[in-house]
Amino acid sequence: MIRVLLVDDQPMVRAGFGLILRSQPDIQVVGERDDGGDVVQAAAECTPDVVCMDVRMPGTDGIEATRRLRAADGPPVCILTTFDDEDLLWSAVDAGARGFELKSATPENLIEAVRTVASGGTWIDGTLLGPILDSYRRVARPAARQDNRVHALTERELDVLRLMARGASNREIADRLFLAETTIKTHIGTLFTKLGARDRAAAIVFAYDAGLVQPQGGSEPRRGRSNS
Repeated sequence: MIRVLLVDDQPMVRAGFGLILRSQPDIQVVGERDDGGDVVQAAAECTPDVVCMDVRMPGTDGIEATRRLRAADGPPVCILTTFDDEDLLWSAVDAGARGFELKSATPENLIEAVRTVASGGTWIDGTLLGPILDSYRRVARPAARQDNRVHALTERELDVLRLMARGASNREIADRLFLAETTIKTHIGTLFTKLGARDRAAAIVFAYDAGLVQPQGGSEPRRGRSNS
């Protein structure tokens, strides 16, 4: 059972998300909050597996609340937004969010985003991937050209990164490469160090931007996940 904490300042929005998530037999909404300032305490009380959080709220916004949860070693966050502002999205990546979904997404996408993030993966809606890549190119791409980070990766590390960006979990990567799951976690940790990636989302964005994987039709552009 996936336990979800909903955080949004609009009661009708929370009710809609709750209705969608409660329709699934493997998802349970264990709490709701209307302010990011209550999230750390709420997470301690409700023990959710994932927090679905609005990015913009009066008081403490979703970015600051995500940062606080990360500092408290709290559950992963799936950011819900109506915006595709590059700086806003990159701030959410930097704060440690593992999921990025539009509020206008289909119920199926929201459900899959929750399942992916709860399992330790990273989800990026296809509509949001473009702005995140644009921001990445502007801020981080010059450094990537200088230090040639792709060439610092071994063939095995490249295999792991490609599979991670295509949505494979650590267990799935291990099965595909005929390796132990602990070995995959070691490879992912090394990847983060070599790429200077702070988390999964940044590594996945790098993989797309470097051309290691190409967005395709269907759900492929929307997500990449790993559970290191």
